[in-house]
Order: sequence, then C-alpha cells, then structure tokens
Amino acid sequence: MTKPNTNKNIDHLIALALTEDISRGDVTTKIFVPANMTSKACMIIHEKATVAGFDVVRRVFKKLDRHAIIRPFFKDGDIVNKETKLIEIKGKTRALLAGERVALNFLSHLSAVATNTTTFIQKIHPLKIQIVDTRKTTPGFRVLEKEAVRHAGGVNHRMNLNEMILIKDNHHLLSHLSVTDMIKKAKSKTTRPIGIEVENINDFKEAWVAEPDLILLDNMRVSEIKKAVIFSAKNSYPHAPVLEVSGGVNLKNIRSVARTGIRRISIGALTHSKKTINISMGIII
Repeated sequence: MTKPNTNKNIDHLIALALTEDISRGDVTTKIFVPANMTSKACMIIHEKATVAGFDVVRRVFKKLDRHAIIRPFFKDGDIVNKETKLIEIKGKTRALLAGERVALNFLSHLSAVATNTTTFIQKIHPLKIQIVDTRKTTPGFRVLEKEAVRHAGGVNHRMNLNEMILIKDNHHLLSHLSVTDMIKKAKSKTTRPIGIEVENINDFKEAWVAEPDLILLDNMRVSEIKKAVIFSAKNSYPHAPVLEVSGGVNLKNIRSVARTGIRRISIGALTHSKKTINISMGIII
C-alpha cells in the first residue's frame, strides 16, 4: 500500500495557509518595517495545556526566512502551565510578523487536540486503556491532528478508508448479508485488517465467531459492553478480535465504560471539540 508523503502534505497545507493569510504581501509591515531588520519573538501560552505543533511552527517561519532560528522550550506532548514561554524565534522581522498568525493558528489548534486527548486519558487513570481517535477531523488537517493525538498518548485509528476494512451499519444495510457472510466476503477479497461495527450483543456474538480483527461495540449500553467483555474472555481463541467501544463516549461516562474491561475506546471529540488554546506571540525589540 502506497503511503502519502506526510512532509509534502504538511508543507502544502502550510503554503495554503500562508497564501490565505498573506495574499500578495503584508502591506502594513512593508510600510513600517525595513527589509533588513531582524528581531526576536516569543510565543507564550495563557492556559494550562498539552502542547503540540512545534515542527509546524518551525516550518512556517523557515518558509518565510530560511535562516530563522526557532528554539522551542518544550517538546510535543508536554503539559505546560499557563503564562509560560513556549518558543523563541529569531529572524527577519518581516518574516516574524508575516508568519505570526499562521504559526499561532496551527500551534493553538493542535495543542487543543492534544489537550482534549490528555483530558480523556487522565479521566480513566490509572486504567490502561487505549484512547483512540476517529476520522472526525478538520478537512486537510488529518495528518497533523492525528499526530497531536499520538503526542498526547492517544492511539490513531485508520488514517483513511483504504487502510482497513471496517464494516458499518450502512454496509450491512446495503449488502443484504448477515454479519458472518460480510466478514467471510471481506476475507475473500483482501488481506487488510477487518473490523466490524455491531450494535447489540447478538450481532457481537455472531461477529466473534466469524473471527474479524476488530469488533466495534457501537453505542451499546454499559451493561451490554460488560456482557461482550465477559463473553470474549470465556470464548477466547488465538488472534481473537480486539474489542473497541465507539459512539456516545464523553467525559461524564468514560470511566464507567472503561471499568467494563474494554481494551480500546474511540472518541471523535478528541479532534472535534475544543478547537483552540490561547497562545500569543510578541516581538522583543
């Protein structure tokens, strides 16, 4: 399977963001800032958060000034207290001002994704359960958002529709096949991992016997999740499916879900809830 060039995709996204923000030039800065002026700038975070996106910040300023020096004081995934200096940048003043908003937008958003992930992980501590993201990502930002989830200790689900077979309710509806027959058909067509969503305990048991790689317990009650976990323990076999809870999990109910003994919980809110962390940049003359 051919994988996309991640660095190329990120550079393309940065180029789009810079074009969107700068257009044909920063007219105000050109009037008031000499072309040969150099300065130092600092980025400061104004709330406690898990930070992510330092490499993107570096790429933004390097694209505008290849000689710029970017010095982060933390690494992706660190939890940082409010009113803390995150990054120091030295370079052409025009480049610092032109790249400020784009760099902050990336850093603030990716830190929000990382912070969301940390919040869910802390909610189930000390239980060792994988917190997994979904495809509910900002268009174009998937690679970066999933990277931010990883930095915070979360786990990535499939990056795209081509990475694995995941049989969902619409596939079931449209195929007119049973759970067993859908899994059999998928196995006959591909060597990719096969997962299936189920919404009740009967479909779960049928899927279990058909031996997929992953079973998603979708929007099932805690009592049903417990039954599925107990059934899987009693009927285990070599290379048995991984069980994952999906749908309807939030900060209020995640601990009760985690206590069922499930191994993975996928949560769309990691990437689509809180969208920004308050970070600012100031020029030091």
